[in-house]
Amino acid sequence: MTTTAPASALRRRSPAATASALAAWILILAVLCVASLAFGSAQIPLPELWRAALGSSDAISQATLLGLRVPRTALGVLVGAALGVAGALMQAYTRNPLADPGVLGVNAGAGLAITLAVAFLGVTRIQEYLPFAFIGALVAVILVYLLAAARERPPSPLRMTLVGVAASAVMVGLSQTLALIDVQAFDRMRFWGAGTIADRPSGVLEAVAPWIAIGLVLALMSGRALNAIALGEDLARSVGARVGLTRAGVAVSATLLCGAATAAAGPLAFVGLIVPHIVRPFTGPDQRRIIAFSAVVAPSLLLICDILGRFMAPGELQVGVVTALIGAPILALLARNPRAAHL
Repeated sequence: MTTTAPASALRRRSPAATASALAAWILILAVLCVASLAFGSAQIPLPELWRAALGSSDAISQATLLGLRVPRTALGVLVGAALGVAGALMQAYTRNPLADPGVLGVNAGAGLAITLAVAFLGVTRIQEYLPFAFIGALVAVILVYLLAAARERPPSPLRMTLVGVAASAVMVGLSQTLALIDVQAFDRMRFWGAGTIADRPSGVLEAVAPWIAIGLVLALMSGRALNAIALGEDLARSVGARVGLTRAGVAVSATLLCGAATAAAGPLAFVGLIVPHIVRPFTGPDQRRIIAFSAVVAPSLLLICDILGRFMAPGELQVGVVTALIGAPILALLARNPRAAHL
């Protein structure tokens, strides 16, 4: 299935307009970071927030800010950037407007690998989840592509999506079955399985940040080649793009980004699906700009969902539940009209 972008979507944006839009999104992200620090079960007024940051407030406010809110917000920014950029990479390389780490089963594959490690290898620390998450994410990418390409090559975007959704359902079902068999071992993973950035153990940020940074750098390095591949692989080779190397770089980058994000926050769906559709009106078709914008817009979306979750229930809704509530209707809309990728 191919889609034809309207002329307005293909019109090149001026560098000044793009820079202004990126600066505006960075400002929005900064405001959301402050809101994430201030709002919650115990609200911290802005003056008190400033005093807590300087270490001159009361002990309760300072402990809430530095012990809970700052790690939660920082993890939200990291995980959001990872998932948003991974989604942009998948949509660009597969030319599939429905591609997303959650929809294509990548997050579910990473989650299943972690569940198997907990069940059979006694893995208990999030830092130990990382290698299993990377393996599971890579296996899921390969499996979904092979199944989708069994009858048509290359597989259509809709076929990839259907196979990915089916594979995700199977892998999530297996994960939940294992969790039910050994309730005690998986008790501490209840919130992780729903997708959360709250109350993460100490050391999580330090464990996943280097891998996410490497994945983001590889993604940015792939942007120029992805622009050429958008014209077709044969034409891309004729203009000097190294298609095989780009394919490997995208696979490694997506694996690192999805694996690290899933290990830290659990299987969060739809962030990578939604964000590229949000940023294209600001970036045009240039994948380098799409990747850069996604790294800023995706954390903004994830923080919005996390903040909303704090007020949507008497206790608190996990961010993975909120992203699903928002993302599922958008997926249905895009499945009906894949041309929405170019709006």
